[in-house]
Amino acid sequence: MAVTNFFAHAAAINFEGLLNMTIKKDGEQLTVSVLLQNDACTDPAKAHIPPLILKGTAKELCEGFFDAIAEPVKQTSALLVNMEQYRRGQETAKKNAAMEKKKTADTASPEKHSPEKIKEMQFDGAMAKVDALEKEGKFKEAWMKVPQPSEFPEKAEEIRARRAALSAKFSPDLFGAQTHSEPDEKTEPNTQDNDADNTDAEGLYDEGEEQ
Repeated sequence: MAVTNFFAHAAAINFEGLLNMTIKKDGEQLTVSVLLQNDACTDPAKAHIPPLILKGTAKELCEGFFDAIAEPVKQTSALLVNMEQYRRGQETAKKNAAMEKKKTADTASPEKHSPEKIKEMQFDGAMAKVDALEKEGKFKEAWMKVPQPSEFPEKAEEIRARRAALSAKFSPDLFGAQTHSEPDEKTEPNTQDNDADNTDAEGLYDEGEEQ
């Protein structure tokens, strides 16, 4: 049996992955397609690398086949390895950038998500609405938008002072004429007129008074 050194030549090529060869015979002519695949490379761009095509007689291919494919296979192998390294480097850079950005944000505002900060933002938002209404001259509406002291105990004095300042700007009829013309339901009845009445406890005139 004849001894071939085909595999010895293949092993001498420096590559990583799978070296696929397809041979098509057309009479005396042979067409050999050589494609290197590397499953370790996950970059989809590798699909665009074309196979290496060689044509010739069996004698011609035996004499020059490995010389023709050795360098292209080595370059393709190095390209696939570099593509994967580049992709991994990109992912690492993105992760590091995201972590650094988060770290910077947390350092700049350590109380960003704290309950105290959220409460302060809510108070500032409510008072901003009050400011806007006051600038428009809507003092009653602004007064109504001032939050209750019980909602923000630490701001109770500020809230009371703001309410007092706004109520001082009310026009006499801002709450409607009814407020000034009708007594409040909780107002105690006036007893001064009853003291001046000349009738006794049973509704009769005092005998000392003239009829």
